Amino acid sequence: MDQPSDQQHNEVLFFSLLYSMATVMFGGAVARQLLKHELQMGARSAFILLLLFIGESVCFVALPGYSGLSLFAVACLLSYCTLPSTGLLPVQEKAILITGCDSGFGHALAKYLDKMGFIVYAGVLHLDGPGSQDLKADGSNRLTVLQLDVTSSEQIAKTFAKMKAELKNKGLWGVVNNAGILEFVADAELLPMNIYKRCMEVNFFGAVELTKMFLPLLRQAKGRLVNITSIAGSTPLPWFAAYGASKAALSMFSSVLRQELAIWGVKVAIIQPGGFKTGIFGTTDHWSNQHKQIVQQLSPDVKTDYGENYIISFKEKYAKWQATLQEDLQPVLNDISIALIAKNPKPLYTPGKAAFLLPVIMNYLPTCLSDFFIYQFFASGQGNVPDGVKETGS
Repeated sequence: MDQPSDQQHNEVLFFSLLYSMATVMFGGAVARQLLKHELQMGARSAFILLLLFIGESVCFVALPGYSGLSLFAVACLLSYCTLPSTGLLPVQEKAILITGCDSGFGHALAKYLDKMGFIVYAGVLHLDGPGSQDLKADGSNRLTVLQLDVTSSEQIAKTFAKMKAELKNKGLWGVVNNAGILEFVADAELLPMNIYKRCMEVNFFGAVELTKMFLPLLRQAKGRLVNITSIAGSTPLPWFAAYGASKAALSMFSSVLRQELAIWGVKVAIIQPGGFKTGIFGTTDHWSNQHKQIVQQLSPDVKTDYGENYIISFKEKYAKWQATLQEDLQPVLNDISIALIAKNPKPLYTPGKAAFLLPVIMNYLPTCLSDFFIYQFFASGQGNVPDGVKETGS
């Protein structure tokens, strides 16, 4: 057998040294996290480190030279970024503004953060409503309930002036853009333009205007912006065109801000829940009224093609959809609180059973398969198709 030449031997030593340097740098970074109690050691961390250890040997042997070294360096970086962190900041003296606290996530979050010790400003649409009264009765003296319609520039400016005066030079630690509406669920063609405009006005433009107003206070505190989007904003779900489009716009706005605000020390996180019972579907009376308005504005051709029975079916699906929603909101509350106090929050949190699975199906399966699975997931068992489809046999 041929003996390795001195040049080959030197190359092996050279790359061994480079691999060792990369390993030492990675190990030093991990050790620093451990010493600062910012790293959660457990099965997940051990698995990541084991894969990296095996990967180093594979890269060195199977990909000699700079290609293997580069791959190992990238693996070190990815491993470091995915190691679970436990670094949490104290909550004392940190002020949080939450919108949409009349009910649902916002109402529960205001109570939850208040009990954690935050200074909470809870914005409500109805200052004399039951949600507002409940917060005033159950909250501590750290919780302030504010009249805040996110579609009102005047109320946003008034809230900003009040909080700036009260917070003085401390700044605002967090803004949680939670206020949102669904209005009605039906085929995109059936939804009137006022529903599209209303969803964008509340779910997107309201959040944008409020964020722009409060960013100076967030920059002052080097705080957090947390925007509540939806699985419908990342995955095209049948019948959620208006709501999903508004949440998709908010997701993109959030991602752009995450990049732009990083130099200011402000961190941005998206919370993308899936399938929780928050009251956003409204009541049966609300759906009946919306259904009447939709039927009245339809053109004769559209009404004939879809058929009255098909259109009525959406009103009848209200109870069925409500029954499938998860009642325990704690997974969402946990993720929002972590996004607010983690030293290095993730850019995206996906609480809920379907919030992670459906986007994976959409992004990684061929379109023909993902469309089939998602449509079956939502339309399965509904037992109703437009009259025009029945006639053509499509």
